[in-house]
Amino acid sequence: MLYYLFEYLEKQYDLPGAGLFQYISFRAGAGIILSLIIAILFGNKIIRSLKKEQIGEIVRDLGLDGQKIKEGTPTMGGIIIVISIVIPVLLFAKLDNVYILVLLFSTLWMAIIGFIDDYIKVFKKNKEGLKAKFKVIGQVVLGLIIALVMLYNQNVVVRVPQQVAIEKNYKIVKTFKTKISSINKPVEEKEMAYVKTALTNIPFISGNQLNYESITEFFGLNKNLVFILFIPLVIFIVTAVTNAANLTDGLDGLASGTAAIIGATLGILAYVSSNSIIADYLNILYIPYSEEIVVFAAIFLGATVGFLWYNSFPAKVFMGDTGSLAIGG
Repeated sequence: MLYYLFEYLEKQYDLPGAGLFQYISFRAGAGIILSLIIAILFGNKIIRSLKKEQIGEIVRDLGLDGQKIKEGTPTMGGIIIVISIVIPVLLFAKLDNVYILVLLFSTLWMAIIGFIDDYIKVFKKNKEGLKAKFKVIGQVVLGLIIALVMLYNQNVVVRVPQQVAIEKNYKIVKTFKTKISSINKPVEEKEMAYVKTALTNIPFISGNQLNYESITEFFGLNKNLVFILFIPLVIFIVTAVTNAANLTDGLDGLASGTAAIIGATLGILAYVSSNSIIADYLNILYIPYSEEIVVFAAIFLGATVGFLWYNSFPAKVFMGDTGSLAIGG
């Protein structure tokens, strides 16, 4: 929201400093600071509220030493993470960006499923929580939605030389001329194209690139049937990652600390993929519009580190499935 506000102020009133919001680095920096502040300042209040409502962890009797010490520790603390992500994203990200919409939707979708699971465990006194089949259905539906967006949204594209797009019969969304500035190379003008294709980076193969359409063609299928391969793959990844995050949440600070490291790494990769000069130098795909992922990743990092303040040993709060499924989504 602030992005659009300051964009308007810059255009209409030439407000000094308003142009800062055009820079990914500024919005990412502001986002990580705000998410960290929200998590630390409001986290304590949320923890007190959870204690007041007696929303505590129910520990199964596994015969482990000291396990009963955790009994009654506030759970559903993932609310802190979700709030610390959603508010800064709404303020600093471009809300018409397809990647931001997908990331925000997936976070909220899995947070809701996790919240229902925690609610059943805590208030219904059912240690099993939401039945596993309903969790899996929710994850499959999310994976299906993400796959369809990635396949058919016209803003999910990759940039390739126009000649390559024509030779390989890619679906061209937009063509343009641009000056390519590479490290240790002179500036040159090239004809480029944004293309709609299931192309991705895979290390250790020819050209470091894999087109899922080529796999369907290898099996004698039309490349337009790539969804037969792509959709199940995305569903598998979404289901695997969300459950992995859920399983990781077993020790104080483990899930939140791991998530923070992963968030920082993905932010770096997103920055590299969204910077044409670095992408060309490292021989990886340049992905238009993906720079907003850097903002989300920075906010995600701030939220998880802020939560880690209360979740590290000895934990004052547990994230519950509300948090573990949300960060996995």
